[in-house]
Amino acid sequence: MKGPEDDAGLAGKVAIIAGGGAAGDGIGNGRAAAILLARAGTHVLVADRDLKLAERTVEMIKAEGGQHAAAHAGDLTQEAECKRLVDAAVDRWGRLDFLDNNIGIGSRGSVVEEKPEEYRRVMQVNVETMFLLSKHAIPAMIKTAKGGSIVNISSISALRPRGLTTYTTSKAAVIGLTQAMAVDHGKDHIRVNCICPGPMFTPMVNRGNGMTEANRAQRANASVLKIEGTGWDIGHTVRFLLSNHARYITGQVIVVDGGVTLQGPARDSQDH
Repeated sequence: MKGPEDDAGLAGKVAIIAGGGAAGDGIGNGRAAAILLARAGTHVLVADRDLKLAERTVEMIKAEGGQHAAAHAGDLTQEAECKRLVDAAVDRWGRLDFLDNNIGIGSRGSVVEEKPEEYRRVMQVNVETMFLLSKHAIPAMIKTAKGGSIVNISSISALRPRGLTTYTTSKAAVIGLTQAMAVDHGKDHIRVNCICPGPMFTPMVNRGNGMTEANRAQRANASVLKIEGTGWDIGHTVRFLLSNHARYITGQVIVVDGGVTLQGPARDSQDH
């Protein structure tokens, strides 16, 4: 007998991956999700502030034989650009089913050290973009697909503060936003979940911190599994949460960190 586990429900659906570019051929969280969804037959609109980075993700998808992927550039801190992105997906493929909110920037310092303008910028990029994209994506999902699924990317910093006050605050707000949207839009058959990545080796982390092999080994050792996380680990989790396999999961915070948050000792200050 065929059960719901036999159909992941991804083929032929339409997804927006916000923050789906990455430097070079590196695998960031958004790029991994885009590639994995495309492999499952999802139509993918890859959005990034830098069009070339989004285009490279599309090239990687098409190199594997994927035919339904496109790149989109825009500053998603602006509501008009968020609407334009949602409209582009619907105009191109006639519907919108999934949204992966994967935009974020880092910040360091205590509440005393942080400049107010930096605080506002981090909150705008890390939280407001998800609010604005969801504001326009949810009505499109209801109208064109009778429901949908959203994944917001937070961080284990939201659960284990460690000297990154503004960043921690923004990522905790992402969890609150996720749970509020899950409650508000469950009646619309829209599921909303949140992923809290641990220390992942991604192009952004490597570029921003000049990661050495020693740094990477130290980060891997912080995991109870003694291995390093990558963008693929987040991408697989995104694909699962968007799929029918997760049909009864909403409003949840999924920690993907190799068990880092299970341990007490502080991690390397270069972790994200």
